[in-house]
This record gives sequence, C-alpha cells and structure tokens, in this order.
Amino acid sequence: MKHSYSDLAKMIDHSLLHPTMTDADLEAGCRLAAQYQAASVCIKPYAVKQAVEWLRGSGVLVGCVIGFPHGNSTTESKRYETELACKDGANEIDMVVNIGKALGGDWDYVEADVKAVCDEAHQHGAKVKVIFENDYLTSGGAGLSSDDFKRKLCEICERAGADWVKTSTGYGFVKQPDGSYNYKGATEHDLALMRASCSPKVQVKAAGGVRDLDGLIKVRELGGTRCGATATAAMMEEYRKREAAEQAGGAVHASTASIGAGGY
Repeated sequence: MKHSYSDLAKMIDHSLLHPTMTDADLEAGCRLAAQYQAASVCIKPYAVKQAVEWLRGSGVLVGCVIGFPHGNSTTESKRYETELACKDGANEIDMVVNIGKALGGDWDYVEADVKAVCDEAHQHGAKVKVIFENDYLTSGGAGLSSDDFKRKLCEICERAGADWVKTSTGYGFVKQPDGSYNYKGATEHDLALMRASCSPKVQVKAAGGVRDLDGLIKVRELGGTRCGATATAAMMEEYRKREAAEQAGGAVHASTASIGAGGY
C-alpha cells in the first residue's frame, strides 16, 4: 500500500452532525472514531463536553462546528460559541464564513468574522478550519469569477489566522432545475485551487463527496490533510482488505477515484 493505515485514518474528521442524531448515535460515532483511530470527531456544540469523555485516552481529537451550517450568526455569537466549545474541551473548530457578506464583497466584515473565531480558539490552544461552502460559489461574486472568489477567501482566511480552509459543510444544498436539492461537496478542482492559494502553513480540508478509500487517497494526493466523512468504517475496512490481499500476493487495486458527487 502506498500510504500507511495511520496516514489515511489520521486524515479523517468523523462527522457526527446530522440533525437527527441522538445522544446514543453520537456516542456510537465517537466509539467508532476511536476504533478506527480517526483524527477527530466533528460534533455538535452541545455534545462537546460528553464527546471529550467518550474519547478520553483514545488519541482522537474533538472538533466542534461554529455558525453551522450557513454562517449567518453574528460575529460575537460565533466568538462566544467558540469560547464555550473550547472551554468544554474542543481541540478544533470548524466555522462557516458569512457567505452572504462574502458574496456581497464586504471583505472587511468577513475577515473580522474569521479573525474573531481564530483569535478566541487560539487563545485556548485550539485550531480553526474555515468553511467556504463552495457549492454556493459556482457563479462567483463581488465582481470576481468563482475561482478568483475562492482565492480571495483563501487569502483573507490566512491573514485572519485560519489553520485550514475547508470546501464544504456537507449540507450546502443547492436547488436544482427539477426543484430537488443536491450538492457536489469537495471537488478535485477546488482542492487543487485552494491548496495553491494558501501558503504551506495553511492546510486544506475536503468535506462532502468523499465516500470511499480511493476518494480519501485522492484528497491526500491533491494536498488535503483532513477529510470530513461519515464513511470512516467503510474506508478503513477497505484499506485492511487491500492490505491483506497485498500481503497475500494478490492483485494491486487500480484506483478509479472520483470525488465531488455529493454524499457525506
């Protein structure tokens, strides 16, 4: 295998964010993340304190979402939510930019919003991932093309102190011509663009649309260091299956990796 089990497992932020998840679901998700040695769980704010207990001694970090999923909270609300999460034991913060403010070109507001969260988190020793929600940015905004808009957000987030820039929430549903709602999530194009638009000190996280081991490997090859996913067990069991086959002298799997097809 080209990458070790740990290399890939420690890319995964196991997502526990669906609104219907009960406390029992969240506990089971934390146990699963510990079993497969994911990098972290990404969990709802009210559950951070309990997740810390569930994961104690496992080596799996606790991440918390802020202003999730649409980024519309006031800056002070995001800052305070970050303070509470960090005091409850969150090691990482996944915040959503104020998308409407960004599309309207109010860059000073966007930067101050991100900086307030970064400053608060860093004060507590936590790191910050800033979510763009790229499915909402396909037409660009503020007089910029889609790609230039994302480049601008990368620059602002780096200046504001972000530790990661992140493609999506996994819940950025866009209305389709037939009236249904769907999304792509992380795409190869966006991951490459975001990696090229930040200095090496800012990492890139994929979320949404990465649902199998080949997709996870593709994210790594494109420069991503983290990947939000619910398919952690399937990904890492597939790794073990391939590793066992390789050790037994079996055929090497030919990757047909594809990401950006929605799903989480």
